[in-house]
Amino acid sequence: MSSQFEAASIARASLYDPTHFNIQESQTAHRLVLLQQWNIPTDSKVLELGCGQGDCTTVLASAVGEQGRVVAIDPADLDYGTPYTLGESQSRISQGSLGGRITWVQQSPLDYLSSLPSSEDKAFDATVLAHSLWYFSSPSLILSTFLALKQHSRRLLLAEWSLVATHPSSQPHVLAALTQACLECRKPISESNIRTVLGPKRLTELALAAGWQLENETLVQCEEGLWDGKWEVSACLSSSFESEVKENLSDEREQAVVFASRDACEASLNRIEGGREGVRSMDVWVANFA
Repeated sequence: MSSQFEAASIARASLYDPTHFNIQESQTAHRLVLLQQWNIPTDSKVLELGCGQGDCTTVLASAVGEQGRVVAIDPADLDYGTPYTLGESQSRISQGSLGGRITWVQQSPLDYLSSLPSSEDKAFDATVLAHSLWYFSSPSLILSTFLALKQHSRRLLLAEWSLVATHPSSQPHVLAALTQACLECRKPISESNIRTVLGPKRLTELALAAGWQLENETLVQCEEGLWDGKWEVSACLSSSFESEVKENLSDEREQAVVFASRDACEASLNRIEGGREGVRSMDVWVANFA
């Protein structure tokens, strides 16, 4: 099966707008690239933390086969998400051919892990966190999660935005992410999809501190069809973001830092053919720990 055909086939298990199927197909194709780096055998039992609407869950379910199992955890309310909510998206996947391999759990990762019985025989062959680490509220929460996973999982498989722009057209995505992080870290409670920004070096340090050993890591360049970079740049440069900065930051120096970073993001578009439409997503760091 060609990778393009496989991506299209798996993507149809998700909830998508038929007029923009290419967006869902690109998200699925990207997860298939990540899967190639993780080498998850058939029949595995996989835990996914931060499953969201299931973009990676369907790929994992396809990989483990009919005898495998994916337990997909997300703490968000089922009415969270746009254009489709978590509840709508997960329900659609459950009704398809991959649904029988997936168990959805609406719970925080630490609460779920603390509910598992302690045993020398690990409950999961691997735990996956794909583009979900920036949703954690703090580095200390990530460390606590990595520590808890040591008791229940044989492998730790990570994929997150790297803050590296190998392709020049990816630089605005990097700047947009850092700009949003400058604001979100000053909020008592953040509901953004960028809450705690950590690059590969810091994430590796947290995993090592929790007792995991790095087996291998790589950077993956994203294809043009992956729109995350465009979405984040648009969010950063929106008028609503500017209003949020003024509402949440009273210190004029703090405002100046965020707006300077935002201006740098906007200025970086001048060197990209097509401007905002030419933005590509930054590189993704993919790592295997054992």
